[in-house]
Amino acid sequence: MTAGAITLLTGCDVLKPYTPPRPATKNSLTFYVSPDGDDENDGLTEKTPLRTLDRADEVPFKPGDRLRLKGGARFTGELTLGPEEAGSVRKPVVIESYGTGKATIAARGTAGITVHNTGGVEIRNLAIRGDSASRRAEDGIKFFNDLPDEKRLAHVRISGVDVSRFRNGISIGAASKSLGFRDITIADSATHHNQNAGLVTVGPRFQADEPSYAHEKLTVTSVQAYANSGDPKAHDRNTGSGIVLGSLRNATIQRSAAYDNGANSSARAEEGPEGIWTYDSTRVVIQNNKSYRNRTGSRVDGGGFGLDNNVSDSVLQYNLAYGNDGPGFLVYSGEPTNAHKDNVVRFNYSWDDARKLPFYGGIVAYGTRLRNLDIHNNTVVQRSPEGGERPPALRLRAGVSNIGVRNNIFVTDGAAVVDSDTPFTQTKVRLQGNDYFTTGDWKLVWGDASYTSLADWRRRAGQEQHASAPTGTSADPCLVDLAAPVTDRAGAANLVSTCADMAGALPLRSVGVDPGPVDYFGERLSTAPSVGAAAPPRSAP
Repeated sequence: MTAGAITLLTGCDVLKPYTPPRPATKNSLTFYVSPDGDDENDGLTEKTPLRTLDRADEVPFKPGDRLRLKGGARFTGELTLGPEEAGSVRKPVVIESYGTGKATIAARGTAGITVHNTGGVEIRNLAIRGDSASRRAEDGIKFFNDLPDEKRLAHVRISGVDVSRFRNGISIGAASKSLGFRDITIADSATHHNQNAGLVTVGPRFQADEPSYAHEKLTVTSVQAYANSGDPKAHDRNTGSGIVLGSLRNATIQRSAAYDNGANSSARAEEGPEGIWTYDSTRVVIQNNKSYRNRTGSRVDGGGFGLDNNVSDSVLQYNLAYGNDGPGFLVYSGEPTNAHKDNVVRFNYSWDDARKLPFYGGIVAYGTRLRNLDIHNNTVVQRSPEGGERPPALRLRAGVSNIGVRNNIFVTDGAAVVDSDTPFTQTKVRLQGNDYFTTGDWKLVWGDASYTSLADWRRRAGQEQHASAPTGTSADPCLVDLAAPVTDRAGAANLVSTCADMAGALPLRSVGVDPGPVDYFGERLSTAPSVGAAAPPRSAP
């Protein structure tokens, strides 16, 4: 018997050579899998591939190894990497396709790829499909850490994947007494037709007195999360979101899209889905994304973007929301932790949001102990659903403090430009430098009072003033084409103000607000203040 081979006795008493899953070597190896292969092969070349995922899954992968599945082929089963495998940042294990097209992993009641208690893993250029059983209970790509040593596992890369028909398409998680992962990149991928969410990160329950976050340094770029329907039987939680990021410190979500999610979420749930949102997180930047036609089965949520419970030092900027059931942009705190603070919503567009739930609006801020929020230079256009209640451009509710709403364009077709259930003074909420325009009769709701002119509201409520001087305007903002659809950056250009000088805009730095470097279109800001998500063209007459 030669080294590296074991002879097994089959049921027919025929001696058959057995090749161990991995040769005895310290070198990194590449394993190939093809429908034309044989599980008795060593799998180490394209000419001697393995045949099945089950056989490939027996390989104990070491740092630097690669598992390559033949492009265009379909492989039934699942892959798992455990704590004794991978683990190296400098020499990650790579799972990918080779040849032409994506290989497909077809799970049968299982996850597609599970990585448990190890890092140093890259997953590339694969299609991963579940079935009805997987959609109820398993995730397509699942990274999970339940090690008790409070160590984040480093280096997660997911790119070029297409994941569908699972509970969650892609999930990054940590157990209640563990930390999760760091240095995570998810790019150029699609996650769709899953039940609960397209992409999700989760961690231990947030503790406000000792804030801790499971995952660090996440970047999501060019991810499409769509048609993740929700669970109609999940009455106790939200389901049906596109991208849901929880328990994160230092994250960026950019150039991604969430759409047509949440259509089958529970009608009885007390919380609903959103397109792209974060909770229990800090230092999250959500920028240059689109979120549209997202739905909710209940009477809550269903919006485009959200900063939810216990979010701090985070920014929503340069995003487009349109046609959502709920608000375009929601900033909400439902827990009395004082941890929802120091956030910014700027240079975004909301067009025709709150279609199903007009008691929201284009931009909405409310909740318990939500504080230190700046909402500036956004453009919101709200047109009323046919025959339905008219949503306001801005909705404010009790529970907020130290909120600044400045240099925005709020447009309606006769609905209230602003609707607040509380008559906030400027010690709690300050509205300054905004343009409040309607194509119908002008209306603003402030507590129990309803105002029909900006001047009257300014005089009675003390808003739209700075240093005893009036700010703001109700003039036509001279948008290029108010009736044109706004579904992309080209459409958003129809909501650029062509007015040369919008009276009433406030120099943000004079009130301690950093306006940022550029507008929605990436144009560098001038020193002169302007309203809305886009600075007016320099050549405007």
